[in-house]
Amino acid sequence: MAPLLRVTPAGLYCEVGDFYIDPWRVVARAVITHAHSDHARRGMGRYLCSEPGRYVLQSRMGPGAEIDTLAFGANLTMNGVHVSFHPAGHVLGSAQVRVEHQGEVWVVSGDYKLEPDATCHAFEPVGCHTFITESTFGLPVYRWPSQDQIKDQIVQWWRDNQQEGRTSLLMGYSLGKAQRLIGLLDETQGPIYTHGSVEILNDAYRAAGIKLPPTQKVHSGLLEADFNRGIVIAPPSVQGTPWTRKFGHVAHAFASGWMAIRGARRRSNIERGFVVSDHVDWPGLMLAIRQTGCERVLVTHGYSAIVVRYLQEQGYDAAILETEFRGESADDDPLASEEVIGEEVPSKDRAGDHPVE
Repeated sequence: MAPLLRVTPAGLYCEVGDFYIDPWRVVARAVITHAHSDHARRGMGRYLCSEPGRYVLQSRMGPGAEIDTLAFGANLTMNGVHVSFHPAGHVLGSAQVRVEHQGEVWVVSGDYKLEPDATCHAFEPVGCHTFITESTFGLPVYRWPSQDQIKDQIVQWWRDNQQEGRTSLLMGYSLGKAQRLIGLLDETQGPIYTHGSVEILNDAYRAAGIKLPPTQKVHSGLLEADFNRGIVIAPPSVQGTPWTRKFGHVAHAFASGWMAIRGARRRSNIERGFVVSDHVDWPGLMLAIRQTGCERVLVTHGYSAIVVRYLQEQGYDAAILETEFRGESADDDPLASEEVIGEEVPSKDRAGDHPVE
């Protein structure tokens, strides 16, 4: 019997339903988990996304894109295949795609995280027979601090910079990460400035009903003194460019899951790193897999070989699924050259289920 979903040169394809999920080549019908560029690409005949994700996807795909939406939990049938979206907790509108045909259920996670935040719907486990999961941070060393801890760290860093007359430049990806960071800030501490690419997506978030503190796009009429009181939220691509010179004396920081690794901040040439990721960490990854009750796990983009080996030791039918998805990999993976001391993937004999608790 042919699998319900399979990888083709154009992407992950459901032959019975005749649709693709997050295709990387142009196709007639694209079911989209979320609007990051490795999952949502321009030029598709029609797009189908979750209802909350419409504004973000439209801002990314352009005004001419034909976009259909489906509410979380609602069901659409395509050629006898039942399709529904369920919250993934990654960014606004991010969804897991549930695909059912003749009683067989597959779930494609897209990118996801289990920690709730105010800028998107919280992750919901979905029961299935086969679970396709990301593994961007699929090593035990990746364990995220609480959101309250991160908020306190950022607020104190901003306050210290204000006292020293330095502009706080906090870098994070324009879609999702930037809005999550802005949501942690208090505008009474000072003005919140944004790069243009961030502000466009802030508008999309607000149009979708997400409440964010007031923000102001960086423009030429602002003075260095204004920036020294405030905090600037921008994508990592601004680092070392002329755009940053307008801020005067700058304190650089980067928010990323990679900041959990010693040496990542040094190699990124920044002063401060905050461990903030919109991807699932190791305990969350293992918990999410358990909660699906699945029999088979297909693992993509990240530490897939390591995760598959561990899952097989736990008794799962697990395998690597090769895709063109990247996860949070706009930066070099710090573990490519970093020795992680005291951290290794536990074996079943030594650790049992402890790593996923």
